[in-house]
Amino acid sequence: MRRWNDKLRPMELYEVDKQAHKMIIAWLLFLLNSRDMPLERRLALGRDIVEGGLFDYFYRLVITDIKPPVYYRIKQNPEDFRTLSRWALGEMELAVRPLDEEMWARLHAWVERSCSPERETSLADGILRAAHTFASSWEFALIKPLNAFDPEISAIDASFRDILSGLSGKVMGVSELLEEREHSALRSFADLCGRLRFQIRWSQTPRIPETSVLGHMFMVACYAYFFSITQKVCAARAQNNFFAGLLHDLPEALTRDIISPVKKSVKGISSLIRQYEEEEMRERVLEPLRREGYAAIADRLVYFLGLDASSEYCEIVRIDGASKEVESFEIMQAAYNEDDFDPKDGRLLKICDTLAAFMEAYSAVRNGQSPAVLQEALWKKRQQSRDVSIGNIHLGALLEDFD
Repeated sequence: MRRWNDKLRPMELYEVDKQAHKMIIAWLLFLLNSRDMPLERRLALGRDIVEGGLFDYFYRLVITDIKPPVYYRIKQNPEDFRTLSRWALGEMELAVRPLDEEMWARLHAWVERSCSPERETSLADGILRAAHTFASSWEFALIKPLNAFDPEISAIDASFRDILSGLSGKVMGVSELLEEREHSALRSFADLCGRLRFQIRWSQTPRIPETSVLGHMFMVACYAYFFSITQKVCAARAQNNFFAGLLHDLPEALTRDIISPVKKSVKGISSLIRQYEEEEMRERVLEPLRREGYAAIADRLVYFLGLDASSEYCEIVRIDGASKEVESFEIMQAAYNEDDFDPKDGRLLKICDTLAAFMEAYSAVRNGQSPAVLQEALWKKRQQSRDVSIGNIHLGALLEDFD
């Protein structure tokens, strides 16, 4: 789904990239605004942010053909907006309801609440609105110089500034995001994540649509959350899996996307690349965040990226403030599936990464791009996943459904 498709653009801008950037910003704001909350309240806020972001994305996918000015006109009339939203809910039901009845009920409640003109704005609403506006304004900065002739540009620019300025006193962290990147480690980190939309995956292989590292991260996060829901994991684990998926390729902003054949071509090169990624992350991301008082963000990045473990793809929990690796998904499920352990899956994340890569190749082939490298990739993913299962998910059977 393309964005800003009525404006002159230096590159194609896609909704999935914007959603990824939005949810990374939402994660930053979530950490800053929940640091003094008790665990139960923090997890409730986290779920509202994760699912609020997902539900909004589902909704946008359904109403994609309605141009924003028309959509906002519809939204001004409560009855028209309710009619549109209930139609959209019906379109989403077949995709969402089979996943989990409780999640479907929350989506239904989210749509109904969105239609209510009297609804109160929650902290999660404010965080998501700030993240949405920042991510959109970041994209807008790319196209603004090319559209000086467009009479809408100044109004759009003012709208973004007004919304973010209005939220800066209500949502902690927004004012720091508005600072110049040279003076704010938080803004610099947000910009670094945004630039991952410039890195195209499968860069030597023509594909329609192309996918960026940023968009890939969002899809892995979505799959990780959906799979977590089907496994009936605790709230902390589901959220950790989402955010770990959302950030799992972040080091590629510093080292670029190094394809698997290169990593596997020379003995020891994979560990060398990981060592280099860790050094770059610590020097260019973690230390600047710590120096400016964002140690909590740096610590969560270390945890999600597996920098304090053998790999980002291992099961890990927190016990007495220290990270501990867990031998398997089964042990995690049996002994550590509780919020107090702050659990994060690794093998499940790897399965989601494989699934996302498969879907990128599959979509390109379905859209008429069928070079040998994509056909080979599909075959290899199927062969490698034939006997891969985790809990109630069998990856091989899932991939076979895509013929």
